[in-house]
Amino acid sequence: MASKTAPQPPPSLVGGVLVGVLGLQGDFREHIQKLESLGVTTRDVRRTSDLDGLDALILPGGESTAVAILESSKAAHGIFDEIQKLGRAGLPIWGTCMGSILLAKDIEGSKQGRLSLMNITVRRNAFGPQRFSAEQPLDIPALGAKPFPGVFIRAPLITHVGKDVEVLGKVENGIVMAREKNLLATVFHPEVVDDTRVHEYFLKMIE
Repeated sequence: MASKTAPQPPPSLVGGVLVGVLGLQGDFREHIQKLESLGVTTRDVRRTSDLDGLDALILPGGESTAVAILESSKAAHGIFDEIQKLGRAGLPIWGTCMGSILLAKDIEGSKQGRLSLMNITVRRNAFGPQRFSAEQPLDIPALGAKPFPGVFIRAPLITHVGKDVEVLGKVENGIVMAREKNLLATVFHPEVVDDTRVHEYFLKMIE
C-alpha cells in the first residue's frame, strides 16, 4: 500500500460535522475509522432515524445485489427512500464501489434496485472477479499532483456521465471518480489505504 499521508482535515469542519456511514453491509467500519482519524464525528446508519441531523452520508463498498435486496425489503424501514429524498435536497452523499452503483441512474444490463440520484451509467464488475483485484496509481488533479493509490476490488466502472457531472479521475477503460453537485462517486476503495485525500475532498463538499 502507499506510504502514509498526514491527515489534514479542513480546520473549519473538525468537531463540527456529523457524517453518517451506511452500516447495513460492506466496508463501513473502514470509512468510520478513516473519518475519526480526521477528527470527524461519525454515525453508523442502520435505520431511518439514524439519518436525522447528518451533514453528509457515505455509501460504502460491499455487495450491491445484497444491498439492493435490502432496499426492497421491509427490514430497511424505508431508509433508502429517505436517503433518496435527502440526496435530492442537497445532502452531500459519497458512494464508493458498491455505493457508486447505488447512486447511479443507470446500471448496464441490470434492473437491480438503486437510488437513481446521480446522472451516471455504471458497469458492474468491470475489472473482472475478485482474484483480479489490484492497486494502481490514479491521476486525480482535484487531489493534487501526487497519484492516489486506487484499490479496485470487483470494482464497477463509470461508462457514461450526464452534462452536469464533473469527471475527476479516469483510467484507460472509463471513469473512476466523478462528482455531480452534492454527489460524489468513486469506483475504488479510498477507505483501505493510508492516503486520506478523497475523504478530505468529500468533507470540503460539506462547506
